Amino acid sequence: MIVRGLLMAVALIFGAADMTHALEVTAGGTGFRNSRGDQKWQTYRDVVEKTSGGKITMKLLVYGELGGEENLVAGIRRGRVQVSNWSGAVASTTVPELALLYAPYLFDDYAEADFVMDNYLFPAYSKLFAAKDIYFMNWDEIGFGQVWSKTPIIVPEDAKGRRFRVASSDAAQLFAQALKADVIPMAFTDIVSSLQTGLIEAGETGAVMYVRTGILNDARHITMTDHNFATSVIVMKKSWVEGLPAEERKVMTESWIPMATSRQWTRDEVAGDLTQAKERGFTVHTITPEQRALWRQATSNVTKQLIDKIGGDAQRIWDIAQEGKKAYAAQKIK
Repeated sequence: MIVRGLLMAVALIFGAADMTHALEVTAGGTGFRNSRGDQKWQTYRDVVEKTSGGKITMKLLVYGELGGEENLVAGIRRGRVQVSNWSGAVASTTVPELALLYAPYLFDDYAEADFVMDNYLFPAYSKLFAAKDIYFMNWDEIGFGQVWSKTPIIVPEDAKGRRFRVASSDAAQLFAQALKADVIPMAFTDIVSSLQTGLIEAGETGAVMYVRTGILNDARHITMTDHNFATSVIVMKKSWVEGLPAEERKVMTESWIPMATSRQWTRDEVAGDLTQAKERGFTVHTITPEQRALWRQATSNVTKQLIDKIGGDAQRIWDIAQEGKKAYAAQKIK
């Protein structure tokens, strides 16, 4: 009885000690301070810590402290980072089929994108991520891609022969090749200096990146082509999530801000940045439906080329997206 009592006492002591040690979670990202992305992470941290009653504490390394995005992928896989924001480009190194989201004119507008991504593509991509031991928690929208340049590029013909910066992704390179531009693959960090030296004169990215990284100072024109739909993904290592106690697992996976709120924050940020055009000396060019049709026509072969390059489940994912678009169109008619 004495031995049993001692064992129970020791168990209680160690149990109490364990309660004093919160689960420490590191979040990794490459965002900007004082941005909506920053606000999303801080909100997530606050909700996690409050909802868990202090059982989980979060360390935010979401401003590039861990280095490039490749380090975020490695961090998740090696357990050094528990939750991270991966851009679509870097996420496609894990799930290549994600690159299909960058196919030109996959979506006509935000409403269609929301419907298809949530109801059709999220379940499909979740399975592909799960097969790689990645838990896909949520989308984190960046927004539609635009074309920026030193002198206006309003229709595809204007891009012909231009020294056009692209990311290393197949989608970006195929897009610029379809425009018959002089395609120059380049790291994002080299854009501003290359604009200044004349190595490049145009490129494409989301409006927020154009405004907030200083591209606007050397490429004074942005054309609202809306030619692709960029998104990041919020991910965790699946085996790590599944190894958490049920209560902590629920907190970690259900505390991101609601999808509708997240999207609205991003879209408000994009709109707000573009309203700075006059004050900051850049010009926003809005294209007509006829001009948009020319962009669609010029890049119409890119999707097939992209599907062939990706291989794997690319065609199946594309078919799912098309099914979603049809369902959205039918819903609008009702």
